Parts: sequence; structure tokens; C-alpha cells
Amino acid sequence: MSSKNNRDEKNFNQAALDYHSIEPKGKIEVIPSKPHSSQRDLSLAYSPGVAIPCLEIEKDPKTVYDYTGKGNLVAVISNGTAVLGLGNIGAEASKPVMEGKGLLFKIFADINVFDIEINETDPDKFIEIVKGISPTFGGINLEDIKAPEAFYIEQKLKEELNIPLMHDDQHGTAIISAAALINALEIANKKIDEVKIVVNGAGAAAIACTKLYVELGLKKENILMCDSKGVINQKRENLTPEKLDFVAQTELETLEDALKGADVFIGLSKGNVMTPEMLLSMAENPIVFGLANPDPEIEYNLAMKTRKDTIMATGRSDYPNQVNNVLGFPYIFRGALDVQATGINEAMKLAAVHAIANLAKEPVPEAVILAYNLKNLSFGREYFIPKPFDNRLITNVSIAVAKAAMESGIAGKPIENFEDYENALLDRMGRDEKLIRMMQNRAKANPKRVTLGNAEEYNVLKAAQILYEEGIAQPILLGEKKYIKEQMKKFGIELDVQIVDPADDDQEENRKIYRESLWKLRQRKGMNEYKSKRYVRQRDYFGPLMLKNGDTDALIVGFSKNYSSTLRPVLEVIEKEKGVDKVASMMMILTEKKPIFFSDASIIQNPTSDDLVNIAKMSEMVVKSFAIEPRIAMLSFENFAAISETSKKVAKAVSILHEKYPKMIVDGEIQPDFAMDADHLSDYPFSKLGTTPANVFVFPNLESANLSYKIIRGMKVAQVVGPILMGLKQPVHVLQMRASVDEIVNLATIAVLDAQRREAAKK
Repeated sequence: MSSKNNRDEKNFNQAALDYHSIEPKGKIEVIPSKPHSSQRDLSLAYSPGVAIPCLEIEKDPKTVYDYTGKGNLVAVISNGTAVLGLGNIGAEASKPVMEGKGLLFKIFADINVFDIEINETDPDKFIEIVKGISPTFGGINLEDIKAPEAFYIEQKLKEELNIPLMHDDQHGTAIISAAALINALEIANKKIDEVKIVVNGAGAAAIACTKLYVELGLKKENILMCDSKGVINQKRENLTPEKLDFVAQTELETLEDALKGADVFIGLSKGNVMTPEMLLSMAENPIVFGLANPDPEIEYNLAMKTRKDTIMATGRSDYPNQVNNVLGFPYIFRGALDVQATGINEAMKLAAVHAIANLAKEPVPEAVILAYNLKNLSFGREYFIPKPFDNRLITNVSIAVAKAAMESGIAGKPIENFEDYENALLDRMGRDEKLIRMMQNRAKANPKRVTLGNAEEYNVLKAAQILYEEGIAQPILLGEKKYIKEQMKKFGIELDVQIVDPADDDQEENRKIYRESLWKLRQRKGMNEYKSKRYVRQRDYFGPLMLKNGDTDALIVGFSKNYSSTLRPVLEVIEKEKGVDKVASMMMILTEKKPIFFSDASIIQNPTSDDLVNIAKMSEMVVKSFAIEPRIAMLSFENFAAISETSKKVAKAVSILHEKYPKMIVDGEIQPDFAMDADHLSDYPFSKLGTTPANVFVFPNLESANLSYKIIRGMKVAQVVGPILMGLKQPVHVLQMRASVDEIVNLATIAVLDAQRREAAKK
């Protein structure tokens, strides 16, 4: 392994330990969901008030769903006998994985989770423990339990419990791969009841997958299943009951033999067991699912090079067609919980299969295309399974599962109005809650050079490390080279990136070029040659001049200086965009449900009506670049009254916007709480906002915007990203003083997207 790979692995391993150990430790926590500030609140929450719902539940056990959180609570349970690729590491060592599964349930489907690690390997004792704790939960997700015990445990618990239960290692993989198989067969113009399939692997996932394919129409006589000893045929002895179900009557014994003439290969085994020669022996348009992680059974690029007609899926996110369980389990449980299903049956699994498969055939929203930095995305060889960032999964899959539960007669609380249910699902998650992940994914597709000022600071160095290792950007460290290296050594940060020291000898040629640039720009604005020589040795000017001269694609500055002093050199060097009179800024506020945007939060102190018009237009453009529909509220302390001078100024700006840009969704003057509430908005039927809350807020002056976002930042109730500069010809963004590592990474990600957008506009 190269020294770079060793360094990257060491850095990643330490980052993983840091991620899990920083306070609060772990990845999930329990927070109160009801008011608890007064004595009355506490008396209702506990004694004596809590006795009332207890007695109601005693009279009618079904009301437990009305008076407790059971209906949105899932247990992720394991005994640690088959953890990821780590094997039997024990219950306690499995806890980080179970917490991680809980995190995915929450962020993708808003399902609360308790992770439970049971120190018991005896299947019957394990079953008794799970049965004993089951009244706590609305559903149970079994995880990382080794085969064949996993089959027995799941089957017995399904028979004895009356809540949704699923062993995701089996059925999650089966459901997602089945959806992919349906679509891959359509692309290959083959029928499932006619194809010959080879399954490599005979563990829990492989058995469950093959059983589900049979339900979809695959004929058993067309299946060859292989384990570590070769083809499972009539010659084999001492087979488990699950393997006995797939014994083939054949003389074939090896994977190589089995693949000759096969239409489909499903790999659920280990990496690099399929050779190019094996792939070449398969039938026309071979379907290859290399689902071993981290290395597929045959590497994607090797497979495509070997046969151009290969139709391939893997378990990896860096190749097309990722078979990822997160496409299924959050939404399957969501639908099952919402109808209080008494289990997860085959009808519900098949409904999820078809919902996922059908979604890949629908027109892909712009947000998904942008998330993967693609020009287009349509059903075909490189896209036959939805992307994990597709926000339609929560509605399509959850609704399909809920309907299947109702139609198969196991729904305890049927849904009466599916339109209302769909809206509730969207409101539960927010349409844009995956925004940062989507933006980072876009950045990784075409990373740009981002120069980071104040590179001696730990937060900046740590952010650079994340940007570099995640492939989000190509960081350039700007500062005193000797001190930067000392700090990297001190903090154990190893980075193979460019360090630029404006005063270093190796920058002599650049200093000459930059000095000439600066002098030409400013010679009629108080700049002489002597000053330009002095200024180019200062990072405040050197960074913008790097950008001006094409030596970086974007610039992030401002960690340790106040905003105005950081911005001055930028505005002296970087030109404004055509038609922009004044540069402005925007803050992105990442709330639990969806992002909102504040403009102008840091530059124009007392904007005129014309300034507010320009701020609104620039804000609209930036928000659209995030694939979000801008709904702009022009704020004041009055609602459509225009009595005060401030409100009159805002009202005039709105009038101009309505006249010049009739398609913009913008209105005001309006108070922010009214602009954020559908019921309040309904009082103003004439408003262009309608009854859908605003997500972009243009403030009437700098003080109100700046104070508002800083209160939010100080309270730590939402992540704050920015300021995002608007109106410059090149991507420059200014950090808040003492910005956190995440804030730096997020702003650098936006800078990469900014650079990508400008590059695309030139083509």
C-alpha cells in the first residue's frame, strides 16, 4: 500500500474515532417532545397526570398508540454475531453500528429508535428477550445476526409478535435488488421466468434475495446457487435447510462452470471472485450485481471494459446503480407504522419492490440531477434504480407499503385520505432535508480548487482535511508555510495539498504578476506601485489575486478578522457581475425540517427599495442553484400596511418586483412569523405566496438580518452556513469569525458549486 493510502487510512480511522467520541458521545440521543418548563407541565408529564392515560390504555390497549410514542418507535436489535464485514464481534462492539442504523431511520423517515444490543447467542433465549421487551415498540428491525440462526429467529418472532418486524440484512437487500433486477431485465429485454441466474453466496441475504426473485416469477430450475465450496448441487452433503431449498440437479461444480451462458449474476459473497473470462462466458446483455462491499465481485470499470453490453449494479455509491438498503427499510417501516400494521408481510415487501422499481422510470426531478452533478438522468443502463437522495422515496414507498398492509388485512389503523398522508410525509421530513449531502455529492462529481485563508488555524486545517479526503474540493492552504506545517504536525493532520505563502521565495513570479494586476485595477483609486508591492505580500490581497489570475477556482476567507476588513480587499480585486450595483450576502439556515435563507445579512446597512429589488433577484438565483424553489418574503414589522417609512420602502420594492418580474414568487411587506405559517398566509389570499410558507427572507436592513441569524447561531438550534456572497464575478465567500469545522466545510462546498455553475455558464 502506498504512503498516501496509508496516510489516508490513518486519517480516516482517527476521524471515525473522533466522530463517535465527541460530546455527546455516540450518534443518537433522546429529547423531550412535550413542554416541560413549568410545574404544571411536569405534573402532566409524570405524577399525577400520567395516571390518566395509563388507565385509558389499561381499558383499551390500542390507545397506547394515542397516548405514547410507541407508534413511531423502532427497536434496532442485534446480538453482534454478523456485524457488517466484521463478523462475530459481540453485542457491545456492535453498538456503533446499531446507533448508525438508528440515525438512518431518523434522517430518512423521521422514525425514533432505541438500539438494543443483546448479549445472547442462543436463538431461543434471544427470542424470549425480544418478546419480553416488544411492548415498548411499534416495530422491530433485526440486524447483523448470523445465519442460519437469523432465519429461525425472524420466523419465530414473526409468528409470536403482532408488530412490524424485519431482518433487514435479509429482506432489505432482497427488496432493493429485486427492484433493480426487474428494471435490469426490462433493459436487457429478458423475462424473469426465462432467465438463468447464478447466485454467489448462500447467507441470509442471498437466500432472502433468491426467495423474493422466485415470488417475482423466477423458476427454481433456472437457479444455480454457489457457496464457498461451489455449486449447491445434489452431490453436496450436510446442507442447512435453507440451502436444501436451492439444490440444483446438475453436474456443474464451480462458479466458473455455473456462469457459462447465464443471464444474471447476483454476488453476495466477497470481492473480486468473478474474472473477466467468467463475464465473457455469460449470455448477451449480462446482468451483473456485484453487491459485496467494499469491493464488488468484479470491479465496475473492469466489467464495463470487458463487455460493453454489461448491465451492472454494485453496493457502492461511486458507481451507477447502487443497491443500497436505505432505499427501502426507512420507508417500509414508515408505511407499516403509520397504519399500525401487525407485521411486514410478502405483499408489503412486493409493494416496496414495485414502488422502487417504478420510481426509476419516472422523470427525475432537477434536485436529484443536481445532487449527482449530471446533465440529465433517465431510465437506462446507468440508471435503473433510484438514487438515495431522491426525496420521492418517502412518499412512493411508504404509501405503497401502507396500501399493501391495508389490502392484505393487517392494518390496525387504515389511512382514510392518501393525499393528506402524502402531505404529512413531506411535512414530516421537509422536502430539502438532505440538502448538504446533495450539495457535497454534486461537489465531488467535479471538485474545484478552493483556497482557504487563515490556514494556520486548527478548524481550517481540519476542514481542509475533510474536503480533501472526501473529494469535495482540492484545498489550497494560504498562510505562513512554516507555521502551517508546524500546526499540521501538532494536530496530527497529514495532507498532501498545496501550501501558498505570499511571502515565500517560490511565489516571487506570482507576486510580480499579481502586483501588476493590482496596480492596473487600483491605480486610479489611490493605489501606487509601492503600495501594490507591499499589498501582494499580504494574504488578504494575495488570495483574491490568486482567484483573479486563475490560480484557484474559489476563495474562502475571514476566519479570524471582522467581516468588513476581510471584505474590503475582495471588493477591490474581484469585479461585480454585470448589472450588479451592490454586492450582498445570504445566510443559509439549516433547520430540522428544511433550509431557509436570510438576505442581506452582512453588507448593505440600510438598503433602498432598488437595493431590496436587487437583493431579492440575486437571492432567487442562488436558491435556485440549490434546486429549491425560492418563495421570497420581503420582511417588515407590518403586514401589507405600509404605514412606517421602513414598510413603505419594502412595499415599493415589492411593487417593482411584481411589475418587472411577474413570475417571481415574492410578496410583502410581511412579518416573518406570518410568512412562515400557512394558516396566517390564508388571511391574505391576494398574496403571491399563497398558503405555502416562504423560505427566503429579505430583511429591510442589515441590523435585523444580522441579529436574527446570530441569535439562531448562538442558540445552536440550527446549523448556519455563510455568508454566501452574491453579485461577484468569481466565487468568494467570507466565513464568520471562529467558524466551526462544519461551517467551513459547508461554505467551501457552496464555493465549489458556485465555481461549477460559472464554469458551465461559459460553455
